[in-house]
Order: sequence, then C-alpha cells, then structure tokens
Amino acid sequence: MSPIGSALDTYIEVGSKRVFAGAIEWPGWCRRGTSAGSALEALVDAAPRYAAVVKGVRPAFRAPKGVDDLRIVERVQGNATTDFGAPSITPESDRRPVDAEELARLRNVLEASWAAFDAAAEGASGMQLSTGPRGGGRTLAKIVSHVVEAEAAYTRKILGRPPSGAEGPGASAMAREVRAVVLAALERAVTDGLPEAGPRGGKLWTPRYFVRRAAWHVLDHAWEIEDRSYPEPT
Repeated sequence: MSPIGSALDTYIEVGSKRVFAGAIEWPGWCRRGTSAGSALEALVDAAPRYAAVVKGVRPAFRAPKGVDDLRIVERVQGNATTDFGAPSITPESDRRPVDAEELARLRNVLEASWAAFDAAAEGASGMQLSTGPRGGGRTLAKIVSHVVEAEAAYTRKILGRPPSGAEGPGASAMAREVRAVVLAALERAVTDGLPEAGPRGGKLWTPRYFVRRAAWHVLDHAWEIEDRSYPEPT
C-alpha cells in the first residue's frame, strides 16, 4: 500500500470508447471517463463519497486533493465490456497473494460497500428515481435485484455456489444469503487457492479482482440511487 503522504497508486483500463481509473489498494473506488484524464478527474471527484463508505476501514483512506495525488502504475487494454461501461480486465497487481490481514481488509471494504448500498436503497424507499431523456433507467426494485443477481453471478468466478433462486424474480430477498456465500467463497479462494480456469473452462478471477469488481458494481449502483432519487410529489 502506498505510504501515507505519497501518491495513490492507480491503474488505467483503456477501451476504444471508455477509460476506467481505479485505485490499486482501494477496490470499489473506480470511475470512468472518455479519456485517461477525465477518468482520473472522475476518480478524484468520487473520493469524498468513497471516503464516507470506507471510513471504518484501516489503514484509513486518504482522499486525494487532485489528480496530481494519483500515480499511474499500470495500464491495461480494455475490451467490449470496458466500452459497454464496466471495468473488465484484471490488473497485474491483483494477482498478488492475499494474507489473512489483507483478506480481513478486503472483506471490510466489501461489507462497507454493501452497507452503503443498503443505506442508499433504504433512503430512496418511497421516493421516485429520475429517468433519462427517453424515460430510461431501472426502478429501485430492479436495481436491487440486478445487484443481487450480479453478485450471484460474480461468485461463480471464484467457484462459489450462490443459493437457488438468487437469480430471477424475488432476487432482492436473497441478498443476505448471497452475501454469506460471497464471503465464504472469498475466504476459501484465499485459503485454498484457485485454478486458472473453472470446471467448464471459464476464466476465474483472483480474490483481489473479485472484491474490486464486486465493490465497484455495488457502489456504482448505490451512487446511482442517490443521484437519481427525489421525493414523491405531494
């Protein structure tokens, strides 16, 4: 981890249409732009929000004052998923082994991200979510279901088996069970290790990248809920 007072190590994922910037040691703090510069600016802009999420995680998160506080240490080539709007490539730094202390920190970040999502969803209960210029955008219930379904799918990337019914109608009721499976699978992946590919040949994620991708997805939708919610008219 970057020493206190030094620049925050960051990686860039470059697609043909979109670019993501993410912090090496702080999974979930990842933003996108149309260029490396705009992605880094978006990352800095999101730092106060991220700081509020991980305020209980130690060592403490130090929010950058500007892009000059970020240090790009790795660049990866994106793909169609990057251009679609989601980070997709494992940075080489996420292939490092994870010890018990780091596993506890990664769990804390992931659980803090879940808590932020739950708080956003609860805060938006009974409120409307704004739509795009053409009326697009998921409802609150559909966002919650989408996040739970995605986590169930992600868990298979570390050989976890989500509970039956975690994908499909009523998925929001499965959040607690899915999260328990996620944490158990993450601990097992760190303790026992993972092969390069799954039983059907699909590429697996490293534990670090699993937390990075899962925390990003949860926070991306938590902040979407916060940004789109407004009181029902009286």
